[in-house]
Amino acid sequence: MRLFDTHCHFETSDAKEIAAILSRAKAAGVERVMAVGGSPSLNAAAIAAATLRENVECRMENGELRSLPDIVCAIGYDRDQACKAEAGTSAIFNSQFSILNFSAIGEIGLDYHYSPETRKEQMALFAAQLDEARRRKLPVIIHTREAADDTIALLREIPSRGVIHCFTGGPNEAKAYLDLGFYISISGIVTFKAAENVRESALVLPNDRIMIETDAPFLAPVPMRGQENEPAFVKYTCEFLAKLRGMAPDDFAELTFANAERAFG
Repeated sequence: MRLFDTHCHFETSDAKEIAAILSRAKAAGVERVMAVGGSPSLNAAAIAAATLRENVECRMENGELRSLPDIVCAIGYDRDQACKAEAGTSAIFNSQFSILNFSAIGEIGLDYHYSPETRKEQMALFAAQLDEARRRKLPVIIHTREAADDTIALLREIPSRGVIHCFTGGPNEAKAYLDLGFYISISGIVTFKAAENVRESALVLPNDRIMIETDAPFLAPVPMRGQENEPAFVKYTCEFLAKLRGMAPDDFAELTFANAERAFG
């Protein structure tokens, strides 16, 4: 089984801790991981993961070089950064992008569940980063929660490409994003008892537009629910979705791997 965890956050920039997480992922069949930012600290941790291969000492285990997944990287500023003046500016992106080549800008987007009062600021930051991604010809990784109408409206105004990550909507919302050319990524939420709408969406997504993710360290799938999530656990989401869609797990893993490679170049 060849797996691509298309959305993982690292809460530490410590190379040894990241290497341990990635070593377990490799043992579970994860060949590639998208390390995703969203704030200054998450961006720094994503960069630490993406540059881990430069730190040979932290990749050593019992005197031998560890086999680790390939790491690709995204940086961005999420909805919680909306009221911070520096977030989303070209100067900040330029300083970050000088470090290494990035595969995407993310995560970015809108979330009105906890902070509806910052709607205006969230939309301004989201729009600025969509423009930045277009300028750099990069895909975007989008978070949207209780904000589908505004998200869709902005994507129509600023045509973009990329993925709606950790999708939690129903089939009609999924179709709107598919019509805009986006991929849709399913997290471990699909394994939760109450997530019938996500399962309904997962059943109708085209084979060439579905991806899988952990959103680690959050949302560990059944049977690991309650634990801190990590990339190794993406195999459970893969196996669940494969069964749901009537496919062999290896075939579904390969399909989603190919979709992720196409989405992120």
